[in-house]
Amino acid sequence: MHAFVYQGPGQGSWEPMSDPELEQSTDAVVRVDATTVCVGDVHTLRGDASDVSPGTVLGHEAVGEVLEVGTEVHDVVPGDEVIVSSISSCGHCMACRQGVFGQCTQGGGWLLGHEVNGTQAELVRVPFADHSVHKLPYAMDRDTAVLFSEVLPAAFELGVRNGKVRPGAVVVVVGAGPVGLSALIIAGIYSPARVISVDLSPARLAAAGSLGADDAELPGRLIADLSEGPGADVVIEAAGSSDSFVLCTQVVRSGGHIANIGMHETPVSLHLEQLCRKNVTISTGQVDTSSTPWLLDVLSPEHLDLFSRIITQRREIGDIRSAYAIASSATSTDALRTVLHPARP
Repeated sequence: MHAFVYQGPGQGSWEPMSDPELEQSTDAVVRVDATTVCVGDVHTLRGDASDVSPGTVLGHEAVGEVLEVGTEVHDVVPGDEVIVSSISSCGHCMACRQGVFGQCTQGGGWLLGHEVNGTQAELVRVPFADHSVHKLPYAMDRDTAVLFSEVLPAAFELGVRNGKVRPGAVVVVVGAGPVGLSALIIAGIYSPARVISVDLSPARLAAAGSLGADDAELPGRLIADLSEGPGADVVIEAAGSSDSFVLCTQVVRSGGHIANIGMHETPVSLHLEQLCRKNVTISTGQVDTSSTPWLLDVLSPEHLDLFSRIITQRREIGDIRSAYAIASSATSTDALRTVLHPARP
């Protein structure tokens, strides 16, 4: 097979390598039919994830067909089309039983594209397959299904659920990238009074408006009014910059929630001298993907149509370098998420 292999900070190559094989009785081997490049992959390629070794295949999101399963895999069989979760779960430790898959103590967590070879390949070995893949629902588009690997669980778990979005709430989502846009769509399920999208990109603000935001604007008068007035009940930080986090602390109301999703590359100022008087709750963390089965059950065809619009580029996986370039400069372009498809003979 061919795969995109990390060779060191800033260096990666699409190259031939041996097909993956079952290594544990709980493994599955999946033929990749769709994968993608996210901001986390960009950070890894840059060398920001220092524990990723050269020679590792990158990527942690995919949809594909099961080709082979170990003797202890019972929930999927060869021929099943599945969504591969970005986080692997042993299914048995205390953390996994509590749904905190990212903290798995029996060898799970963020494995793909990190500790083991990932999904930016023609084939991938998936550890703990019974708990780390999900059967593709009938007639679901594969490109949209890739978003269930990480984007949609992250938006729900870290943004909507941690932020405690509820009926009648005023919700501000700072950052209109794929996860921020997904958060505003999912927040709408809870009947908030108002969902406001904030971003520096006019194209992304236009996307937010088309996906259901009640207001979509650059940081300006509307945000100033909230900051000076009652404030927002929930502020979801999905941009990953110091300025965006500070904006969240300014716009949240007393007793409100700030739910951090964004990946921050630099330290962020936390003005506790101001926040402690507001009784603000701040949550952060990494995605667990334990919510994926629930999301597959509750999201309607109308929701899936909205999510499909987040896919703005489709390319052949051999052109993966261009997908990394798109992801690296997405904030200055109209691009949101690129889906890659392996070439088939």
